Amino acid sequence: MNRLLLVVVAFWYCTAAVALAGGGVRHEVDSTGTRKDTLTMRGVDVLDRRDLGSAILQMDDITADAIYAGRKTELIRLEQLTINSATNNARQAYASVPGLNIWESDGAGLQLGIGGRGLSPDRTSNFTTRQNGYDISADPLGYPESYYTPPLDALERIEIVRGGGALRYGTQFGGVVNFVFREPTRTSPLAGRFALTGGSFLFASAMADVHGSTDDVWYRVFYQGKRSDGWRPNSEFDMHTVYAMAGASVTDRLRLRAEYTGMSYLAHQPGGLTDRQFDTDPSASYRARNWFTVSWNLASLRLDYLAGETTTIRSLFFGNVSGRTSLGNLDRITMADLGGPRTMIDGSFTNLGNETTVSFDVDLLGNISSIVAGFRLFHGNTVQQQGDASDSSDADFTFTNPDRLEGSDYTFPNDNVAVFTEGLIRLSDQVSLVPGVRVEHITTRADGYYRVTVRDLAGNPVVDTAIAEDRTRSRTIVLAGLSASWKPLQDLEVYANAVQNYRSITFSDLRIANPNLVVDPDIGDERGYTLDLGLRGMVVPWFSVDVSAFYLRYQDRIGEIFRTGEAPLFLPYRYRTNIADAYTAGVEAVADLSISQLLEWGQGAPVLHVMVNASAIDGRYLDSENTSVSGNKVEFVPPYTIRTGVRTQWSGFSASLLASWVGEHYSDASNTEFSSSAVVGRIPAYAVVDLSVAYTIAAFTVSATANNLLDASYFTRRATSYPGPGIIPAEPRSLFLTVAWNGDIITTER
Repeated sequence: MNRLLLVVVAFWYCTAAVALAGGGVRHEVDSTGTRKDTLTMRGVDVLDRRDLGSAILQMDDITADAIYAGRKTELIRLEQLTINSATNNARQAYASVPGLNIWESDGAGLQLGIGGRGLSPDRTSNFTTRQNGYDISADPLGYPESYYTPPLDALERIEIVRGGGALRYGTQFGGVVNFVFREPTRTSPLAGRFALTGGSFLFASAMADVHGSTDDVWYRVFYQGKRSDGWRPNSEFDMHTVYAMAGASVTDRLRLRAEYTGMSYLAHQPGGLTDRQFDTDPSASYRARNWFTVSWNLASLRLDYLAGETTTIRSLFFGNVSGRTSLGNLDRITMADLGGPRTMIDGSFTNLGNETTVSFDVDLLGNISSIVAGFRLFHGNTVQQQGDASDSSDADFTFTNPDRLEGSDYTFPNDNVAVFTEGLIRLSDQVSLVPGVRVEHITTRADGYYRVTVRDLAGNPVVDTAIAEDRTRSRTIVLAGLSASWKPLQDLEVYANAVQNYRSITFSDLRIANPNLVVDPDIGDERGYTLDLGLRGMVVPWFSVDVSAFYLRYQDRIGEIFRTGEAPLFLPYRYRTNIADAYTAGVEAVADLSISQLLEWGQGAPVLHVMVNASAIDGRYLDSENTSVSGNKVEFVPPYTIRTGVRTQWSGFSASLLASWVGEHYSDASNTEFSSSAVVGRIPAYAVVDLSVAYTIAAFTVSATANNLLDASYFTRRATSYPGPGIIPAEPRSLFLTVAWNGDIITTER
């Protein structure tokens, strides 16, 4: 560990020295012998399709701390969308991103569940999730689940980099999702946005956002609160989010930015359903004592320093002090809740980290090329406890025997040191290569105990033993990748990417007690790689496309297979292990057609766009010792996903109509068709339609949304534990109305 830290420090100082010494500065001598210093600015190709309303946008080739050239990227600008932002409707927000499988666990977007290319959508745990560039998950490696999702009401854009983002942002197969907040106005010392939303099932949301700036200081503060009774019994919730940001230009070259985010919610969980219960009445609830609470606290400090005209240093410090607690009956949904002690699982997370990057330009082969290099230091400490709690029905998050827990009590320290570098090498105006490498050192520890209790037929304990564990797992991983970009035309690009991926086992893989799930004690990390080849850009001014083929290969893929317990009960359960090698491959495409430009309606006429987003994906398990899954389909892989929409804007009116079709797929590697417990089985194909309209006059906007307009009955997931176990039905048709004001509170002339 100490040796690796020395490597990090040496790497950083060498890179910074090159940047500060060379950093794009050319020294020339004129005819009189006088030296002239020429500062070469980084070239930027600007292609802005926002004014045209295109749904297809991608990241810039290079930013202050990252290179995206040649990568499969998506950029969602919320200002272009007419959607139900108060409920964080993921179907609408991510409609232009192909290949996503979206879980719908609640109707208010308390948690985001998206997965792509056969990766589990469970709390977006197969993506690295970030907010304004820093981590927001519980623990990016040991527990990468996102219990906090930034409110769409506050966002400017969502940035998505697929598996090629592993070299810059971390090892996840899915890539990275970065939520970027709107920036404060630079034209007023005080401006704001205020919104009220009401809707079905007594949903209510209030948003208050104030921001402003002076010459050298800018700030933003917002609060959002929302609550609902829910469409099923026992599904009410109450949620609060606050955010504060302040930035300052300390000098012409140095900027500081500090942020704090606090979020908390309490949700009553109605539990899952069996297939028969869902077919009979999807609104029913058979659990009245299940609760879930989250408290999330994030802070960051960012320093941006312009060391030269083409050299930027960014250092980002971030911390997370948060917790989540689940409480309820984890027994199979086929078993009635007859009362008695409930199971409580309490997790607390304390993380601290820093990412520092240097970006600079160099003259290479007669062209200006760019290099981004940096390091990451991270320490996290997770405490996970499981035991009995009260036998009441209220949200009493207290262990009955805190000094002698019936389940387990573990501390999971986690250390991560990484160095990375990538270079954008411009071979010509049309061709670029982006080689990169990342060296990652991970140390995961588990220190605690779990309790083994065996009872007789009368329920009396005959064996009650606490088994202590103290395990340490350290590994160093080297990941390499290469991207390429060819632009035969100014607005059209062919891109390709090959990158290695890695995903470490999580704390939940190490120890958790769940009657529906058993974890292999010898479970290990996943490895693999991602290949992308695509074409994107503007074919003609009224037609844009992004079509790509991918191949994602897993080694020792972690998944769940269906097993039957021993006599005398023979109860079914899921077994989580390294199942086998596997792959997913397919085609992802999105096209945007501007009808108004095609028909040359002219300025002042309505703007009308048609978007089609389609993917065809197949995933299979390869031959292995685990013959029960060889040749099976990979779980969470719909064979097709189609989302198509019509968007229009004219004067102050805007509207969008979105239809989604998702194909039938499996929830486990055994490809189980049906199980009595409903924790595994098919996810039937479904279709759903959403409609949103809005009208703006002066500073006021009134918008209305009908989610699931045709009132389809469907579900997207089967839960192993919370919020189930069993089928989690999606919300039926629900209507919402929002009134918002947005403008300057104090106006000044500049």
